[in-house]
Amino acid sequence: MNIILVGKHHGKSRVVALNGKFLAAMLVLILALISAAVWGGYQAAVSKAKAQEPKPSELVAHWKSKLEAQQQELAAVEEQVREQVDALTLRLGELQGRMLRLDALGQRFVESGLVASEEFNFDEPPAVGGPEGPETRESFSAPALTDMIERMEAQLADREQQLRLLDKLASRQKLEEEMYVEGRPITWGWLSSKYGYRSDPFSGKRTWHDGVDLAGKDGSDIIAVAGGVVTWAGERYGYGNLVEIDHGDGLVTRYGHCKTVKVKTGDVVQKGQVVALMGSTGRSTGPHVHFEVLQNGRSKDPVKYIARANR
Repeated sequence: MNIILVGKHHGKSRVVALNGKFLAAMLVLILALISAAVWGGYQAAVSKAKAQEPKPSELVAHWKSKLEAQQQELAAVEEQVREQVDALTLRLGELQGRMLRLDALGQRFVESGLVASEEFNFDEPPAVGGPEGPETRESFSAPALTDMIERMEAQLADREQQLRLLDKLASRQKLEEEMYVEGRPITWGWLSSKYGYRSDPFSGKRTWHDGVDLAGKDGSDIIAVAGGVVTWAGERYGYGNLVEIDHGDGLVTRYGHCKTVKVKTGDVVQKGQVVALMGSTGRSTGPHVHFEVLQNGRSKDPVKYIARANR
């Protein structure tokens, strides 16, 4: 192959012959230039990437700051959870206290006889059970647990109101039973003189007897036939040693000829309480108790009140 070169002056030309060696040298030169350009571009890109890459100290600081931020977020979540747990614990404590009050009221009903003790045992939790369901078991979430506690609080408030009403009714009933005049004022003995006209044991004349006489053993117990307040406890003309008890609603009972008085004026006594011992003080022929019942200051036949106990 020949290459003709033409000069600018005088139109002269020059012929250059291209052989295989020359072409090979030219190809090698071109490839070398291309390789050098590629290598230079690669080195420039690597250098730029290294220049943009953060330094180790900066990378550590970056991840440390992110870790601190996450730790702060975690601490905030833990604090929020603790506050929720504390609030739920406080509400559960209040519920426990209210349950104890309900148990106490229930126990009072058992002791008062309004509820059978074999039917309810307030000292033990109620027995529950049943087969396990096929549903997937999972723990309660905080909102669900809160809703459940709120429902329990509403139910407890309703039960407390009902039980308080029942307690008032039971207390009123117990008070009425306590103040109800009935039964004999002695635990052992017999009727020795009735209410009304009789022959006076000292004069033999027909006289009015305001009560009944119940004879028994000297020193035996004399008991209150109803609860009330002692309005007299001591010696009284004709009665010897006398105990007088006001039961309210105008009802008063008297226990005369006592050997020993066991109460004093102003004492509150309960039904069946021993108030004196049987004797023969005052106008008496032997150990007995003179028992009177007065309604609004007027004497009543005590036998009617004694018979109430046999209804």
